[in-house]
Amino acid sequence: MLKRTPLFDLYAQFGAKTIDFGGWEMPVQFSGIMAEHEAVRTRAGLFDVSHMGEFEVSGPHALEFLQTISTNDVSRLEILQALYTPICYDDGGTVDDVLIYRLADADYLVVVNASNIEKDEEWFMSHSCGANIVNRSSQMAQLALQGPFSVRILQKLTDETVEQIPYYYCRSNVMIAGISCLVARTGYTGEDGYEIYLNASDAAHMFLALMEAGEPEGIVPCGLGARDTLRLEARLPLYGHELTADITPLEAGIGMFVKLQKGEFHGSTALTRQKEHGISRKVVGFELLDRGIARAGHEVMVDGKKIGFVTSGTLSPTLHKSIGLALLDKGYTEIGQDIVIDIRGKQTRATIVKTPFYRRQK
Repeated sequence: MLKRTPLFDLYAQFGAKTIDFGGWEMPVQFSGIMAEHEAVRTRAGLFDVSHMGEFEVSGPHALEFLQTISTNDVSRLEILQALYTPICYDDGGTVDDVLIYRLADADYLVVVNASNIEKDEEWFMSHSCGANIVNRSSQMAQLALQGPFSVRILQKLTDETVEQIPYYYCRSNVMIAGISCLVARTGYTGEDGYEIYLNASDAAHMFLALMEAGEPEGIVPCGLGARDTLRLEARLPLYGHELTADITPLEAGIGMFVKLQKGEFHGSTALTRQKEHGISRKVVGFELLDRGIARAGHEVMVDGKKIGFVTSGTLSPTLHKSIGLALLDKGYTEIGQDIVIDIRGKQTRATIVKTPFYRRQK
């Protein structure tokens, strides 16, 4: 039996097409991936991301615990600031990549990927350092309002000046459409926007209120298909693709979130060694020169020799080009390097390009 979010009963009303996503019955699209993608880039889109997991971490040992499991430096967080961090195994492979919000002096919210909730809970509990850790995933819902018009849409429903929330900061106990929420200026699309955390029982009311408020701005409900094309254009990693138990954050190209100087943490010894010796492979962006769409797992070759594999690929709705990310051996990762991707037996030409593929105009 697939798990469902509190918004499942609304999906049919908006014409959703659902799929099995990591054990969850989630909308892959509503009006269509291309239309939803374009709406987020130019207007606004609303995503149900209530399948994501939330853990409350508190108490005198909360920071010690978070510093021990995170590669990033949680000690630098101000109250109501957010931070992105990978979490690593001792061998440097990735357990998950998460967002951490510091809500009060010793109160934090850790947001994890849906497919990793049980695994992460086990990892957290076995390395707790005495912190209070509570899995709130089933009681909380999360909506992502993304796109250039998201500020004005959200502002219609609250007296709080949400525009003044800086990027990667949040506000707690914000009344939106009469509902108390945690509102964060974060997202996974490469656009401005908000992620709204609230009680699961209030999710449907909030979804409908946001859709109604955003109607004049052309808001559309969005599924996981557009979420994937948007994050890929922005070169944001997806766990299970660019980050896995076998792919370290350094190999994934997100070394800026690995703070080796902060002291010991799970994976620090392995990551220090990898940094000192140099990585032997790296995730890079590519663009197809021939027709086709590369998908995860497709082999990448140079002169008939396998040099890696595709981690993600799509047809970019913004650029109208076939793009992707691939984990390639060192020596083949320079911009301009020509590669060949085996797409279902067809040798398809591609070239390594600079990422992100898309960057919004500030």
